[in-house]
Amino acid sequence: MIGAVPNLRADIRADRTTSGLHGRALRFVLISALVPLSLTLVQCGNPPNPAALAANSQANVQVVAKTNQQVASSDTFEDRFPAPQFRERFPLASESFLQRQMSDFSPKRAVQQQPEQAPYKVASLAPQAPYQRPPREDLTTLVSMKSSAFPYFGNNPASDAPFLNISKGERRGHRSYSGRVFWQDETYNDSRVLMHVPEHFDVRKPGVIVVFFHGNGATLERDVRDRQLVPQQITDSGANAVLLAPQMAVDAADSSAGKFWQPGGLKRFMAESADHLARLTGDPNSARAFASMPIVIVGYSGGFLPTAWSLEVGGISDRVRGVVLLDAVYGEMDKFASWIESHRSGFFVSSYTRYTARRDRELMSMLRQKGISVSEDMDGPLRPGSVVFVETGDGITHRDYVTRAWTRDPLKDVLVKMSATPSLALTRVASTNPSASSR
Repeated sequence: MIGAVPNLRADIRADRTTSGLHGRALRFVLISALVPLSLTLVQCGNPPNPAALAANSQANVQVVAKTNQQVASSDTFEDRFPAPQFRERFPLASESFLQRQMSDFSPKRAVQQQPEQAPYKVASLAPQAPYQRPPREDLTTLVSMKSSAFPYFGNNPASDAPFLNISKGERRGHRSYSGRVFWQDETYNDSRVLMHVPEHFDVRKPGVIVVFFHGNGATLERDVRDRQLVPQQITDSGANAVLLAPQMAVDAADSSAGKFWQPGGLKRFMAESADHLARLTGDPNSARAFASMPIVIVGYSGGFLPTAWSLEVGGISDRVRGVVLLDAVYGEMDKFASWIESHRSGFFVSSYTRYTARRDRELMSMLRQKGISVSEDMDGPLRPGSVVFVETGDGITHRDYVTRAWTRDPLKDVLVKMSATPSLALTRVASTNPSASSR
């Protein structure tokens, strides 16, 4: 135990000697590191040395040159940016430019409709209009009108007696000249008018309104539209024309004119029709154009009676540009002759079978006595003042006369001939569809 104390003191002295050496070494290292740092901090507020910048730049150039030399050995400018080929700038004959719309760049939805084809073309070798109105379908509808032929509660001008001249309880009706009774609620209570606007019709261009008076035993849908194809004939003619066909006596052997017997009846009918046509075409401002548009009246069979009275007392006979009678001269020759004589700027066409031949020849004689020239064929164009009578053969039936008279689709033929005469204020705006003519 006595020898242990000196050893402990020797160890302590050795530890102190070692710790002193380590401390002096650490202070030397710190001083060596702080001296260069202090020199650097002293230069922080001074501009950079130009010589140092030049040396650095030269070093960078050498590095970039070395890099480009290495890249050039494996990749050239032509490899990375090849020259555009002719086929990449100009499409082949089987290719076309892809037209982009603004909708292509809008956010896509989960379900999208197929975009409509643009109504214009950006470039073309052929001259064309820069904009074409998008195509639309024909508009055909039935509209109830107060000024249509029926219901009618006035007098029959032929007898100056009430038109509804028979009653049974609360029911009222009309006894015709043949003695047959037609009841008002069944035969004379339909105020609808068939309106047709072709898809090519343009209210901004000169046009015409065709007023069609159907014959006996007819309805607007079954006969005028579907069997006689009157709307289709107007469309196929390509004329800038619209159709108005009022319902006369419903499916009855009766030619009564109803409200068209009354003075100003046609004028009121056309005024009300103008508003309906304007709404039908989607342009309320076009009512004024329809209200002044020329009129062509077409009367088939029993439709002669409302035609004759509309010319005589309708109130707007000067707007009537033409009259077409289809096997329809059963009477009222004086009214037709009077209109022809006093309206030499219009035209008159009467096509007939053996059933009306005697009266048509009588009307021709009346006109010739007045010094009015009469033609007996439809080969030439219709001009202002044209008066044409056309007799058809025995193979032509009265029932099919609206679709087959001197030619197939006679109403279409009249409108085509009118369109060829600018003085008749018509514009041909569409080509004829030959396939529809063979129906």
